[in-house]
Amino acid sequence: MSNSVLRGSLIALASVIVLSAAAPLGAQTLPSRPIALADGQVTLGGDLSVTMGPSDPGYFNYTDYEQSMLRLFRGDLAASIKIGDRVTVLGALRAENGGRLRAQAMYVRVRPWTERPFDIQAGRIPPTFGAFSRRAYAADNPLIGVPIAYQYLTSLRRDSLPADADELLRKRGQGSHLRFSVGNDDIEHGVAIASPSSWDTGVQLHSETTAVEATLSVTAGALSYPIWRDDNDRKRVAGRVAARPVIGLVIGASGSRGPFLSRSVARGALGEDREGEFTQTAWGADIEYSRDHYLLRAETLVSDWTIPLASAPAARMPLRATATSVEAKYKIAPGFYAAARFDRLGFSEIAGSQGLETWDAPVTRTEIGGGYSLQRNLLLKLAYQYNVRDAGPVDRLNLVAAQLHFWF
Repeated sequence: MSNSVLRGSLIALASVIVLSAAAPLGAQTLPSRPIALADGQVTLGGDLSVTMGPSDPGYFNYTDYEQSMLRLFRGDLAASIKIGDRVTVLGALRAENGGRLRAQAMYVRVRPWTERPFDIQAGRIPPTFGAFSRRAYAADNPLIGVPIAYQYLTSLRRDSLPADADELLRKRGQGSHLRFSVGNDDIEHGVAIASPSSWDTGVQLHSETTAVEATLSVTAGALSYPIWRDDNDRKRVAGRVAARPVIGLVIGASGSRGPFLSRSVARGALGEDREGEFTQTAWGADIEYSRDHYLLRAETLVSDWTIPLASAPAARMPLRATATSVEAKYKIAPGFYAAARFDRLGFSEIAGSQGLETWDAPVTRTEIGGGYSLQRNLLLKLAYQYNVRDAGPVDRLNLVAAQLHFWF
């Protein structure tokens, strides 16, 4: 984070605190709910979070926009415009650390039957796959870090390939800065199992009752790398079903399959148009239970990538990554809670010239912390994080961070 952005973050943080403290007793100076215009036909909402933490020399918390989740000044502005009873246009803009605005979401929602819980969404749509990706704002995350499956950068790229298993093994734990010998030879980051920063582009069908919710989508790009426009003329299909058998319990399952490699690198590796053979296939299972003062969540994601390796030793395909996250939150007193999360990311073994080894370095993360609500929509969080990995620039790292989050 640059000095100018850091100063801006501190000023924003101080301004929010001062405005909140200056509010008369029993009143709120800051907006406390979305802003409605044109008799409720237009709705505006906002989300601002300032996260302050140390540098992360191990790149454990870096995302595919090359930002650390523990040193982040993020702002979101969302809008909803109703056009009659059946059509709604929705959009969201996001900026991070003083960078350019980008369209996080931009889609139209159509409800063919007003009396049925069914809608069609098209454009830059919300994620279909997984549980955590559907919790859009920091207020839905009791801690500061993000579950590994949705953030940690592996040593795979969609535009660059290792020539053989040995080259892939040499990059274990280096997903933040990668260069391979086939395809794009620039130094770039790898991909997470599911992209933490970009929504899908395509069409989504959604239906929901009190007991069951189902979503199906056809989109561009891969689960780990959503894009605006396909560069391989193939589409990804994803689906999710969630059941609510009793009050407080949600059980979900997800699936996704689509091409992973770009056309240019697939042709560069094989000399022919076969990019449709090199896919990312993922499955997910999640469960959430809440009652009284506590909330429990668990989620497991499994991803298989198939890539071509041009020369021996050739790795057995697919390359598998398995991520598991277990999270708990307990309300200690009004406005005050404690939380903890345990993450584990493991990888399948491949055979190099020196024997069997996991194709990337396994990662374990433990994070504990808590939050205090300064007002209903102004939340202060503190967290401690411990990361362990057996390869890469740093193998063990302790991190402490604070976050102030405001939304309306």
